[in-house]
Amino acid sequence: MIARYTRPAMGKIWSDENKYQQWLNVELAASEALSEHGRVPVEAARALRANAGFTVDRINEIEKEVRHDVIAFTTAVSETMKEKGVAEASRWLHFGLTSNDVVDTAQALQLKESAAIIMPAIEKLEDVLKRRAYEFKDAIAIGRTHGVHAEPITFGLKLALYYDECRRSRVRLEAAAEDLRYGKLSGAVGTLGHITAAEEEAICAKLGLKAAPIASQVVARDRHAAFVSALALVCALCEKIALEVRHLQRTEVREAEEPFAEGQQKGSSAMPHKRNPIVSEQICGLARVVRSNVQAAFENIALWHERDISHSSVERVILPDSCILTDYLLAKTLWLVSGMRVYPERMKRNLESTRGLVFSGQLLLDLAAAGMLREQAYKIVQGEAMKAWHEEGDFRNVMENHEEVVRRLNSEQIAHAFSVERQLRSVDAIFERVFGAC
Repeated sequence: MIARYTRPAMGKIWSDENKYQQWLNVELAASEALSEHGRVPVEAARALRANAGFTVDRINEIEKEVRHDVIAFTTAVSETMKEKGVAEASRWLHFGLTSNDVVDTAQALQLKESAAIIMPAIEKLEDVLKRRAYEFKDAIAIGRTHGVHAEPITFGLKLALYYDECRRSRVRLEAAAEDLRYGKLSGAVGTLGHITAAEEEAICAKLGLKAAPIASQVVARDRHAAFVSALALVCALCEKIALEVRHLQRTEVREAEEPFAEGQQKGSSAMPHKRNPIVSEQICGLARVVRSNVQAAFENIALWHERDISHSSVERVILPDSCILTDYLLAKTLWLVSGMRVYPERMKRNLESTRGLVFSGQLLLDLAAAGMLREQAYKIVQGEAMKAWHEEGDFRNVMENHEEVVRRLNSEQIAHAFSVERQLRSVDAIFERVFGAC
């Protein structure tokens, strides 16, 4: 991923330096666990721990010649052992292992590190969504379906909905991350031909991982597909929030907008008045990238027999990019929601702009409850609503003076049909269901 969208901590996890360090961590854990089981001399394991090292540049140089990254790595590590006068111990490096024992297990460590950054970010987003939901719990707004005015809601309900989805995204990602906390050191075809089950479990335990119950040459890629899918769902929530802000920031709507640094930020090179939702648009765009990676992750599940490497090159792109972008989008969405400007008075004006049309559904129900056939009530209400729509008339005033309506409903009942408080009487109950008794 390009530097523009890479935050330092996450970028470090997916750097070559950290990748090779995790490879070395696996190698050292293996030598130590095997020494505890009498397979590797204790002195050799200690020498490896004290002296093994590498440089990325040297690994790259060797790889150009041997065209095998793990061999380049082990060769570079062995060179450092020789330089420090403990070359003899290097023959116990990578003992009993195949390349992917190291690569898959180390990748699990990188994914574990990535999840440790992403999970707190999701929790922070939950917290700010909850805080702002309560802040605007009673800020009356118009709900829209198909982009058209529907019935009243509150802005807090929008945010409560995002909070509920955010909580599910966190639970999904927690489960997917735990499902990836597996290493494998079971050899070229997963038969534990050179390392015993107990030794594999001991190596993984030293790394804070569990041993995969069964593997081929690789850990099954359905685990990785589930993780990328969970990341994509997190990013889809970020996009959902950002898309709403983009709509609400439109000049004709102006109910909310993303933060804008007045006096410093420039919205357009040609039009000084512009306040464009650039971060919201960026979130929507980058979420597409993570979502597209899900397809590639699913394609990686089916490999030839016990393994081919068609998945390997793909994962070099989609795993770092998905983690890096999820981290970036969560940070941007947290910034967006935290600093979002909200305009309740504009929301109220927009709701009232159709002069009562948005209460047509309640009026229909009240007329039916008062004894009018639903088909007749619908015909009356829709007919007058369409007339008011085209002529920009006062729908409520027409209904208050409509002969067939006043025959069924008195003035108080009509006023009750047009009551926004009535429409929103269950907001507290919804909030309690979402947030509990907060």
